[in-house]
Amino acid sequence: MPRPAPPRPVRAAVPGPPAGSAAGAGGPGLPLDREKLLAARLHAVKVRPYLADALFALHVVQDRSVPTMAVDAHWRCYVSPGFVARTPVEELAGVWVHEVSHLLRDHHGRGERYAREHEAHDPGGESANGVPHTEGGRRLRRNIAADFEINDDIYGDGLPRPAGAVLPSLLRLPEGLLMEEYLRRASLSGLVPELAWLDCGSGADGHERPWELGPDGAHGLSRQQRDAVRFRVAEGIKGRPGDAPEGWRRWAQEAFHPPQPWRQLLGAAIRSAAGGPGAGEDHSYRRPSRRSASVPGVVLPSLRRMPPRVCVVIDTSASVSDAELGSALLEVAAISRAVGGRRDLVSVISCDAAAGVAVPLCRAEHLELVGGGGTDLRSGFARALRCRPRPDVVVALTDGQTPWPSAQPPCRTVVGLFPRPARAVDEEDPTYVPDTPPSWARVVPIG
Repeated sequence: MPRPAPPRPVRAAVPGPPAGSAAGAGGPGLPLDREKLLAARLHAVKVRPYLADALFALHVVQDRSVPTMAVDAHWRCYVSPGFVARTPVEELAGVWVHEVSHLLRDHHGRGERYAREHEAHDPGGESANGVPHTEGGRRLRRNIAADFEINDDIYGDGLPRPAGAVLPSLLRLPEGLLMEEYLRRASLSGLVPELAWLDCGSGADGHERPWELGPDGAHGLSRQQRDAVRFRVAEGIKGRPGDAPEGWRRWAQEAFHPPQPWRQLLGAAIRSAAGGPGAGEDHSYRRPSRRSASVPGVVLPSLRRMPPRVCVVIDTSASVSDAELGSALLEVAAISRAVGGRRDLVSVISCDAAAGVAVPLCRAEHLELVGGGGTDLRSGFARALRCRPRPDVVVALTDGQTPWPSAQPPCRTVVGLFPRPARAVDEEDPTYVPDTPPSWARVVPIG
């Protein structure tokens, strides 16, 4: 006689009984209603068209030991016949979207990385904050946190929320966080006993299950194929961003272009420009050249590297916000550190449609940025090149909506670019498209 399903007073990821019960397995001999399962997938594609490539990439595997539906890291979807039989088509479509979301967001890879960084040193027992340290408890915590990440924006608009969907509100946590943030911010141990039956497979947490076919099993996708599916989905979401929730738009932007440490990149670009051939170099007789030995009676000067001079041109036009101007001042301070802390070698020019006077840097917070009109950084570049002594590096901090010099300046150039939409809007000229920074400038996106 099968053991009865225990009560579930909390909300679980998808409604379902414990693994191994008669209701979960569907009873011996119950066939999988594949027509109903695939009809649910078509409904999921209809209401979430931006996930179509991923939904059709899943290969269905019937398995009575699976509590409901689960996925492995190789894009196989394991399905319980009993779960399909008792679940309405619309709710089943939501489970399709739930499971494929685990794979698209790489919860298996992220779960493995989190385990290596935060759990490998814990041999067992329970920590001071109640975190279970058994392997099963760790796995379930990662599964719950992954469900928190995706369940807050899956349902609605054609996908009814099942009666037991696990949501961050269970622990009074905010929505919109990532799996790792939920794991760090709260102990999930109170939910573990009640959700012991919950199992979305290794695709949700990186821990392989006994019933999975593994990397050498049939119908698994290779790493290249999995990346290709993610890329197509991300491009579809970015092509029509209004069709997807904020969480999916954020994922699409970062899936193949993760955020870069732009401040380090900007400092590295400036140091690279300042250290290039000809930058900050001068001849000196303080240390004669070693070549003097080849010319008896003649003292030849040696080439000495001097600290580079940097001129920062800040776009102060009306299209640049106060917050971005404040960020520009912070970058000026960072630039002075990038050239060795020599503030006397850093000057600043405010420029909108016309350039101001080059002001030596004393303290970045005391700089007065003047502007607010149109944008033409060509005058800023011209003013920088008229400075004496001439700068070795010119750094332009701008939103990019400006004409650029037609000729390459006789010094290194770095452009720090504030983020803007791909196509700017000009009320007077609807066809206006701003010029991209020239190829001779080293461009670093800011923010």
